[in-house]
Amino acid sequence: MRKLTFGMSLSLDGYIAAPGDDLGWGVPSDELFQFWSDRVEATGLALYGRRLWETMSSHWPTADQQPGATPAHKEFARRWRDMPKAVFSSKIDTVDWNARLVTGDAVTEITRLKAEDGGPMDIGGPTLAAAAMRAGLIDEYAIVTHPVLVGGGTPCFPALDNWVNLTLTETRTFPGGVLLTRYETKR
Repeated sequence: MRKLTFGMSLSLDGYIAAPGDDLGWGVPSDELFQFWSDRVEATGLALYGRRLWETMSSHWPTADQQPGATPAHKEFARRWRDMPKAVFSSKIDTVDWNARLVTGDAVTEITRLKAEDGGPMDIGGPTLAAAAMRAGLIDEYAIVTHPVLVGGGTPCFPALDNWVNLTLTETRTFPGGVLLTRYETKR
């Protein structure tokens, strides 16, 4: 069975984007950027909600061809293009860059994908991740907390019907006071 991880950057007050979808508070240090790049390299299948897909696919497919692209950005762009992706949406018609579109029930499809052989899966996007959380499908949370309070925006975590008990498995500090906390779901 494949492992499913929800990895996300968020503000200290729990938002993945400030009002107006502002992500300017979450610019990663070189070390944090490398952490995310290495996660992409290790991911067997990425599961994206529509909005996260639109954000990522608007930049990374050609980021390595942009003037001034750093070696790290070129590496991430290549890794991102190569990584298999499933995009969950009923509002878009096509996806590209080693992705396939899923228009059916997300929980049913994620359950099926978890049962397959293959490398670990990452899930991104708060709406898609919320469905997986409520269904008890997430095995690990990799939360990167930035030392900023944004006061509102898009929350990282949904309201849940039941508690999700977790075990802390790792902490790591990045430049600028950014903190990674990894938790496994207690089963």
